Amino acid sequence: MDPFGSSAPSSGASSGPSADAMMEQIKTQLAQAYAKEFLETVGSKCFTKCITKPGTSISGSESSCISRCIDRYIEATGIISRSLFSSPH
Repeated sequence: MDPFGSSAPSSGASSGPSADAMMEQIKTQLAQAYAKEFLETVGSKCFTKCITKPGTSISGSESSCISRCIDRYIEATGIISRSLFSSPH
């Protein structure tokens, strides 16, 4: 029996998920986490900043403000992602 409780002999082959499958699962989880963070940020920061007088509709200036806020957030996260994940040259 190995230290993990398996009594099967070790053949060197893994019976678990492949490295590619694990990477895809991690990528999916990261994409979901990013989407959640994006919605929370837009909901809290952009709404708070841009919607000064909540009502039944959004004014043109509020709509423009939200659009600019979202654009800046996407731009900032892109810059951060590129700097974190870029390979050294």
